[in-house]
Amino acid sequence: MNVYINGVGSVNAQQAGYTSNFLAEIQQTEQHSIRSIEPDYKAFINPTLIRRMGRIIKMGVASAKMCLNDAGVEQPDAILTGTGLGCIEDTEKFLGAIIQNNEQFLTPTSFIQSTHNTVGGQIALMLGCNNYNFTYVHRAFSFESCVQDAMMLLAEKAEQNVLLGGVDELTANSLKLIERLGHLKNQPLTNLNLFNSKTRGSIAGEGANFFVLSNTIAATSYAQLLGCKMLYKPENINEVTESLQKFLQENKVQASDIDLVLYGYNGDEKYERVYTEVSDKLFNKSTVAYFKHLSGEYHTCNSFAYLLAAHILKSKSVSPSILLNDKKRAVKTILIYNHYRGINHTFSLLTAC
Repeated sequence: MNVYINGVGSVNAQQAGYTSNFLAEIQQTEQHSIRSIEPDYKAFINPTLIRRMGRIIKMGVASAKMCLNDAGVEQPDAILTGTGLGCIEDTEKFLGAIIQNNEQFLTPTSFIQSTHNTVGGQIALMLGCNNYNFTYVHRAFSFESCVQDAMMLLAEKAEQNVLLGGVDELTANSLKLIERLGHLKNQPLTNLNLFNSKTRGSIAGEGANFFVLSNTIAATSYAQLLGCKMLYKPENINEVTESLQKFLQENKVQASDIDLVLYGYNGDEKYERVYTEVSDKLFNKSTVAYFKHLSGEYHTCNSFAYLLAAHILKSKSVSPSILLNDKKRAVKTILIYNHYRGINHTFSLLTAC
């Protein structure tokens, strides 16, 4: 079975949407977080609805609409949404109102929009779509769970278009909590120096990245998705390497066939050794790149890595801003390997159409 990425849409920290000159100008920050550049939402959402939508809902709905427009699809056959922490802003608003109003006279809007499946629901309402709609909340496996579900749906029935994406947001309070947990850098640094920081912690991020997957190639196709695999709490690096090798074999790909490896280096010295060892063992002839200095660290940041890989395969060019080495290979096959704090490890294979 073939699976193709036929459309993309994004609200990310580098560009207000996605265009063919993606990453032509790299955004820099010296903060503990990197925020999304939000587009003019009125171009994608009815203005009367915007004022009642939380920020994450606007990001998700707008990126989904961009994606469908890009793919030339009016009505998807399924909607799949992945989120690590859901609608934090509306949850905070509702809990704050409970305290301030002594649990009385509460408006329901923030409560209704605080549920994790609100983004998927709003997309369906906007489109009038009554098809299969599911939201995955599996922390750093959330987006990959959508991908695997989409691949199973496409295997069951031909000529389908599945809309899927990953979306997470930052708020002032959530950023404080992340900082108290010790997940952020102690000192501000330029995000472009993240790989060289070699200290504890990373920079927080957010974004919404959506894709249309289909088992039919189209004029709009970006890349072919060969497979996706998740590995939970491996005991050691050897288990990671063995699982990755098995994943490649299952997809009839050799390590030497990988032209570019897109790693989830996040600047935290505690968790980066696995990437280096895997690269030395399996991919010493491949070009090595990373992406979290452009997106920040969040549960569904792999959706940004998919966007980046799709862009590379369609444009046939690699931005120097992501390269850690350059083997001068034509990029036809990309492996994305990311893990979240050594717990959730994910592998994804994409190739040129």
